[in-house]
Amino acid sequence: MAHPIAVSKSIRRAVESDAGLSGVSTQEMYREILNRLGEDPERDGLQQTPSRVEKSMAFLTKGYTEDPGKILRGAMFDVDYDEMVIVKDIEMFSLCEHHMLPFFGKVHVAYIPKGKVIGLSKIPRLVEVFARRLQVQERLTRQIADTIQEAINPQGVGVVIEARHLCMMMRGIEKQNSSTVTSAMVGCFRQKETRAEFLSLVRPGNSGSM
Repeated sequence: MAHPIAVSKSIRRAVESDAGLSGVSTQEMYREILNRLGEDPERDGLQQTPSRVEKSMAFLTKGYTEDPGKILRGAMFDVDYDEMVIVKDIEMFSLCEHHMLPFFGKVHVAYIPKGKVIGLSKIPRLVEVFARRLQVQERLTRQIADTIQEAINPQGVGVVIEARHLCMMMRGIEKQNSSTVTSAMVGCFRQKETRAEFLSLVRPGNSGSM
């Protein structure tokens, strides 16, 4: 026999009013979720959980409040250099927008300048901005490449992401050793030789020496 779901008074009032949930705090919503999971939000281990989760989610999705283009524009330099620039093995953590479970891995970014380069630290910073949003790996890969292309108009950009998804590892198919690889190639990186050079330099075990 199904048991009725206990709904807090604040949530019930919000649903019954025309305002919907706009007047309900985020912490109240998380407290309601705990109730619906069959937990007691008032027990010792959970009393501060709604507050902690609110702060955690604010951090994990802080990329919505940041401007990726502005980050790159603050560190662009004129150079006489036209060889490949690679920043590899950038650690990445994000949340899958389908289940809001983490996916994590490494990002490899390369571009060939055409008069301008980006401060090296800004590339991991760019990855962080897009990763700290609800994402799918395919879109994340493309956003990184397109933003660099728009910022400095290089000869081309290449991005590869290798990640493991907890939505596949903890639920659903429950495969622990699978990984997902996505790539975005712009400009000259669509050419076979340039793409091959990039991929060979970011291949696991390659030190990057040329």
